[in-house]
Amino acid sequence: MNDLRQAAQYTSNGIEQKWYKEWEESGYFAPSGDGEPFVITLPPPNVTGVLHMGHCLSNSIQDVLIRWMRMRGRETLWIPGTDHASIATEQIVSKQLRADGIDKHELGRDKFLDKAWEWKEHTHGVITNQLRRLGCSLDWSREAFTMDQQRSEAVSKAFTDLYDRGLIYRDLYLVNWCPHCLTAISDDEVEHKEKESKLWRIKYPLVDGSGHITVATTRPETMFGDTAVAVNPDDPERKHLIGKMVKLPLTDREIPIISDHHADPEKGTGFVKITPAHDPNDFEVGRRNDLERIICMDERAVMNDNAGKYSGMDRFECRKAVLVDLESQGFYDGDEKNINQVGHHDRCHTII
Repeated sequence: MNDLRQAAQYTSNGIEQKWYKEWEESGYFAPSGDGEPFVITLPPPNVTGVLHMGHCLSNSIQDVLIRWMRMRGRETLWIPGTDHASIATEQIVSKQLRADGIDKHELGRDKFLDKAWEWKEHTHGVITNQLRRLGCSLDWSREAFTMDQQRSEAVSKAFTDLYDRGLIYRDLYLVNWCPHCLTAISDDEVEHKEKESKLWRIKYPLVDGSGHITVATTRPETMFGDTAVAVNPDDPERKHLIGKMVKLPLTDREIPIISDHHADPEKGTGFVKITPAHDPNDFEVGRRNDLERIICMDERAVMNDNAGKYSGMDRFECRKAVLVDLESQGFYDGDEKNINQVGHHDRCHTII
């Protein structure tokens, strides 16, 4: 009796795989009804890993809807696919390479892409097998990958068509840049952490010899990208200086004092150094006032030739050297404690 009862119990091993294979090979998941079409595009899971319980829940709900509509005679289609998730994939592949003692930059772009495709093929196989084990009634003949040739060509065509129709345009824009991962990242991938730092005050001499103004900054190393100093046009104490020129310390450049409401008379010194290439607010000020954008760091956050003798220094090494030279040359005007929200890449935790 025990043997009979045991045999009568349902066991998934072998049974589900057998019948799913038959369903798939028989084309049961392809559109077959003659009623109103009902289509779901599977939200493509990232090939950075495997499916978790959240995927199981959402895919089960979609499968219930598709099967219900199929049984009602609707012409149903559930389209499978996976997403390349490029930044996350790059992180994982780079980590694997580092574990093997390989520098991705020495490896080169083409060979790195080969490694990324190897990872994609591995995780893709796991994900599609999981979906099959769940019994998801997807039409596998229409499977897509967001970086396959057809999808890539479709993206290129869409952008070209939109550009030709004047609906999108190409322009310079300030992005969140990670100097460790060497990539732009979205606002969602920036993690702001509260940091205790300082607000440094720097004297900018007036070119006409009538004195100096004082700006306050949390990033003195960016001064080599300064192209103006802003004053609020409604500031009664400082607006008379608008239009004058100041000498940018530690350089041979002269920059104008401009009028812009971005400058807050009640904040800092009331004078705001404008570095359009290295600060989002300054970028907008620069666009409004047609200012030059001077990039003073390279993609690894190392100072470039626009930083003069500080070229080749890491940004934080440069900060220390700049503060020493500002003080020795009489441009340093003290500092104060400052609590600041500093953006970090949420994956590698590097300051953007």
